[in-house]
Amino acid sequence: MTIWYAEQGTGEPVVLLHSTAADSGMWDAQGDALAARFRVIKVDFRGYGRTPYRAEKPYSDSGDVAEVLAELGVSRAALVASSGSGRAALELAAAGLVDRMVLLNPISTLEPTPDVRAYWTEEGRLLELGDVQGAAELNARTLLGPEASAAAWDRLVRMQRHAFELQLAADPEPEQIEHELPPIDVPALVVAGAHDLPYFLAGARHLAGELPRARLVELEWAGHLPALERPEEVNALLLDYL
Repeated sequence: MTIWYAEQGTGEPVVLLHSTAADSGMWDAQGDALAARFRVIKVDFRGYGRTPYRAEKPYSDSGDVAEVLAELGVSRAALVASSGSGRAALELAAAGLVDRMVLLNPISTLEPTPDVRAYWTEEGRLLELGDVQGAAELNARTLLGPEASAAAWDRLVRMQRHAFELQLAADPEPEQIEHELPPIDVPALVVAGAHDLPYFLAGARHLAGELPRARLVELEWAGHLPALERPEEVNALLLDYL
């Protein structure tokens, strides 16, 4: 199976990996800005956006992205990952496919704390009740910081609801695998939002401390998804680092 992807611009390749609360549409503003200087590649993971949620055998998001890069003739790229896709970025870096990366509020290996457990429990409760819209709105309410516009809120709710619908309809549900992570020595910019849940903020700080060539930037105005909250500021940050 080939996952959906799109390209724009020319130059060094930059791959945008979306949050597991959204799809590749979360990067529209960044894609337009980066394409003036880079070859920008966006993907939709399985069960998001324009990629169906099915697999004939166990799969990984990083494996899917690696196949796309091979198809496009890309041996190494810069990666920009948001939230849950940070895991795929680290796996791709471990496979030698990454020359530098930006991780926006990446998920970590820290034990879940009460704040994130409460969030995940409520999300599961709403989905069990069949309240997909309510679960999508919970994600927007929890993940978007105070700078997010009404348009960003609506956009995230639509992306998250569509992902829920794809994933809930899957029969059978595909099996995902995670690859072991050896030490990773790739330049990285780790970005944390001051308005994010304490669990994610602690996780970003922890990961920045684990990566030997990482730099941590904390955005005092940001929630969990700064690319949707203040896209122009994130564009500037990415262009400066990349």
